[in-house]
Amino acid sequence: MDRRSFLQMTGMAFTAVSASGCVTRPLPNQPFTRAIGYGELNADPEGLLDLPAGFSYRVLSSLGDAMKDGAVVPDKADGMGCFDLGDGRLALVRNHELVSTDDSGGAFALGFGAKDGVFVPGGTTHVVLDRDSLEVSDQYRSLGGTIRNCSGGITPWGSWLTCEESVTGPGQKYGEGLDKSHGWVFEVPAAQTGLAEPVALVAMGRFNHEAACVDPATGYVYLTEDREDSVLYRFMPSEPGKLSRGGRLQAMKVEGVTDLRNWADNGVVLGPVGQVSWIDLEGVEAPEDDLRYQAAAKGASLIARGEGIHMGEGEAFICSTSGGDAGLGQIFKLALSASGDDDRLALFFESVSHHQFNFGDNLTVAPNGHLVVCEDQYTVNVDNHLRGITADGYAYPIARLNLQTELAGACFSPDGKTLFVNVYSPTKTLAITGPWDQFNAGLITV
Repeated sequence: MDRRSFLQMTGMAFTAVSASGCVTRPLPNQPFTRAIGYGELNADPEGLLDLPAGFSYRVLSSLGDAMKDGAVVPDKADGMGCFDLGDGRLALVRNHELVSTDDSGGAFALGFGAKDGVFVPGGTTHVVLDRDSLEVSDQYRSLGGTIRNCSGGITPWGSWLTCEESVTGPGQKYGEGLDKSHGWVFEVPAAQTGLAEPVALVAMGRFNHEAACVDPATGYVYLTEDREDSVLYRFMPSEPGKLSRGGRLQAMKVEGVTDLRNWADNGVVLGPVGQVSWIDLEGVEAPEDDLRYQAAAKGASLIARGEGIHMGEGEAFICSTSGGDAGLGQIFKLALSASGDDDRLALFFESVSHHQFNFGDNLTVAPNGHLVVCEDQYTVNVDNHLRGITADGYAYPIARLNLQTELAGACFSPDGKTLFVNVYSPTKTLAITGPWDQFNAGLITV
């Protein structure tokens, strides 16, 4: 399946959601119905990842593996994108959410910012592998000198947008010894064969960045922010595909709805929420980390921890990690108009139980059009899953991680046959294969 067909399938699957009006949110104390999915999860004899019958995983890369540049694979693997290099090879561009005191995996000669004269350890690594055999041929650092590269997003022109989830710098909290301000987006070409020149895309704003996605029809970039009082941003580049040349940063306003979090049962129900307009923001370099306050003062709609975002065909899906009446997470769907002036927002999913969905983070779309969401909950006993969500809004388990950490960076190969995902810490990058086309749509009540 080519990528365009894949995206078209995705768009058609979720268009049906709008037509059906989604599913009604059950009361928290009532049983709910969910799709069986791919069957029960079987215990992994290796104690790593439980999967349904017929599915298996391969470990492609692990913390401490030697890379071709003389360094080793660093820790805290987070967001990730998959690219077809066009010569029988795939490239996984992988974020590392490292803070200034973490181990970089080895010194590097090119980077953005330094602490006490040494480049800070965050950035990206490349994992290059054979498209058919999935054998890894190369691993290397591709961006350095950044802090807490959390998630990001792929671009239609073949690059990875990697986002700093850290607003710090000289004279600021956690900024001792730093020589530059952080809290930016950087671009890494998929075809990069070594360290990329680090260019902060300052016009895309300085805030607690999480993820990004690009509308291929317009070149607009949509950006999430991991704060309890975050907003959704839209960047309109002066020249589509040339993000370093500047543009306008805006925030989303939903007509009549200033708070989408549903923490106070403020009436945001499953289905259409309202028409969207976009508010221009000023002073986007934000030395005081106040963009969200400026946006809210101008009427922008608040989101509870905006994290994963994924572009389908004419629509974007946005994860609110702690939104909803139960505080377990929401997923919104932003339907994009051709003009960009008639966008509409719907609440696609809101979890009422940790058995459904518990703190969704990174998300992608499966070949069958279902959302695939990485859970990101940290409690006394961490129990994170990969969750699928059908076009009808039912959640089901795809995998369960048996480590006290999270899964992150889920993304499919361009042919839809392999799901790649990271174990956050200690870093592992996995390739999951299996009968993705054998989804069981039967329903059970739990």
